[in-house]
Amino acid sequence: MESEQVFKAVADHHRRHLLDSLAQADGQTLTQLCASMPMSRIGVMKHLNILEQAGLITTRKVGREKLHFLNPAPLHNVDAWLTGYRRLWNERMDRLEDLINRTQASEQPKEQNDAET
Repeated sequence: MESEQVFKAVADHHRRHLLDSLAQADGQTLTQLCASMPMSRIGVMKHLNILEQAGLITTRKVGREKLHFLNPAPLHNVDAWLTGYRRLWNERMDRLEDLINRTQASEQPKEQNDAET
């Protein structure tokens, strides 16, 4: 599945809420998913359709009900892409921490000298 569709799908907080709900309890019906959503049944159905088109959920008909299941595979591709940026920011934060520590260490002797005089 194309990463762009995944990004667009998870850009909406309602869809992220649906994904979180399925991560906690997979195989929910539309009625179960609607219970925690502040919108109409049709609104939830539209969001589920976008998630399904992005490959983030799958549905299976069981009797008269349609069950919705989380498919985290497309998120792994996004996570792999983000890993490079995560590494970059961690390195930058480490350098900032080093700078702060060096600055504080160089200021401590000054403060001690000022206190002695």
